[in-house]
Amino acid sequence: MLIGEVAEQSGISARMLRHYDRIGLVSPTGRTHGGYRQYSEDDVRRLFHVEGLRSLGLSLQEIAGVLGDLSFSPASMVEQLLARTRERLAREEELLHRLGLVQASDPGAWSEVLRTIGLMRGLEAYSPSARQRAALSLDQEADRATALLAEAVLSEADPHVAGALHWALARAGEGAIPMLAEALDSPDTGRRHRALAALAKIGSPAARAVLAEAFRHDDPLVSARGALARGQRGDADAIPALVALVVSGRDDVEAADVLAALAAQPGRAGEVASAIAAGLTGAAEPARRRLTAALADIPGPLAQATLTALLDDPGKGVAVTAAFVLRERSREA
Repeated sequence: MLIGEVAEQSGISARMLRHYDRIGLVSPTGRTHGGYRQYSEDDVRRLFHVEGLRSLGLSLQEIAGVLGDLSFSPASMVEQLLARTRERLAREEELLHRLGLVQASDPGAWSEVLRTIGLMRGLEAYSPSARQRAALSLDQEADRATALLAEAVLSEADPHVAGALHWALARAGEGAIPMLAEALDSPDTGRRHRALAALAKIGSPAARAVLAEAFRHDDPLVSARGALARGQRGDADAIPALVALVVSGRDDVEAADVLAALAAQPGRAGEVASAIAAGLTGAAEPARRRLTAALADIPGPLAQATLTALLDDPGKGVAVTAAFVLRERSREA
């Protein structure tokens, strides 16, 4: 077939066919009686190989290498293409994310877009001090950069920079709370814990409400902070989780304080004392000692009876703690 016929039947332009010929990728091997170049069946087959590889994203140079190397592994080529495609998608996802952050700043003029981009660069600077300066530079306009600040907080590992970002987020109001709440379910442990710290630092009723809803989270640190927040809100369903914190030794002092506050509510002292008594069963001696100390601020006859029974505990530290607590309670009576 002549070049015009190949172009018509293949849908590849004559210009592209001549380019393939110039670079030696697909050159017609036959000649007509008039001296015109003519594509053989093998040439056309090679041409469609080239087009197939181009559709996979290979450059013409790479295609020439593939077709010229009979030992080239198709599996290896596909693996390289997969890696390249993943990199491209990651770059495009990053661009999409950045554009979303710029859009979230609600720019009304090009100067605001440029300011947002400048802040973004500052918050992503290599130097921690530069990132800290960028966070501290925000003043009255912090609320327009809420999404940027929240993302920076969720990515920041340096504690000093994180402190500056928490300060800036507090000034920005509560716009970051939904983004931080979503990050609590991130598969990235560091991101979850940074969201947790930011919500705790914001400390507003809305932020505490998000924490309180996370008390059954799979992440032990998130669930611990959630149980404390829920108990501080006065929800009795946090009592078992708070007792478990005392048993585990994680945030046990804070958990004991919250249990005491819950026990001070009308009709709740017996429920709290009963949960602590249940926690004593099967607990190791250090945990029993912590639970005994937690009973110190729990009023009512059940707490008193539990402490009296603990005077005979096989663990000396537990018995001594129970005796001390009972003496203090008798002085205050």
